[in-house]
Amino acid sequence: MREEPRSGCAINAAVEALGDRWSIIVLRDMIFGGRRHFRDLLANSEERIASNILSSRLKSLVAGGLLTHEAAGRGRRGTYSLTEAGIQTVPIMVMLGSWGLRHRPTTPELSVRARLLEEAGPPLWEDLMDELREAHLGIPRPNPDRPSASRLLQEAYERVMAEST
Repeated sequence: MREEPRSGCAINAAVEALGDRWSIIVLRDMIFGGRRHFRDLLANSEERIASNILSSRLKSLVAGGLLTHEAAGRGRRGTYSLTEAGIQTVPIMVMLGSWGLRHRPTTPELSVRARLLEEAGPPLWEDLMDELREAHLGIPRPNPDRPSASRLLQEAYERVMAEST
């Protein structure tokens, strides 16, 4: 990641921080897929990211302050965690998904979460971000009695998968 942005434009600054499409896919898989280890990100990539690309993007996301990395000890896997800046990409991901639903071909099983997030709006996004803060930053959810956003998204995915078989 560049030290100095190319310009003072806020959109440029965001694009430079988020990187390319692979960086966004890595963030997506961590946010919506709960993936936190290199092998899990590599093996479960719908888009089949190459290991060298994944390694490069993880390094740049850590350098850019969107992720942290806890190095692995002998016989352990290193763990990646979202930072607050990484967690705050949730609304961006929702907007990208909403745009993709309207302007690109998608499949029901891979677009159901985007549709639910779009329909439910900011309250669901906030709940998801609170869950991510708890999982990645150790900050307890302010409303633990509310339904789990990640569970709602997973159940919607499972319903679509059951209907397609």
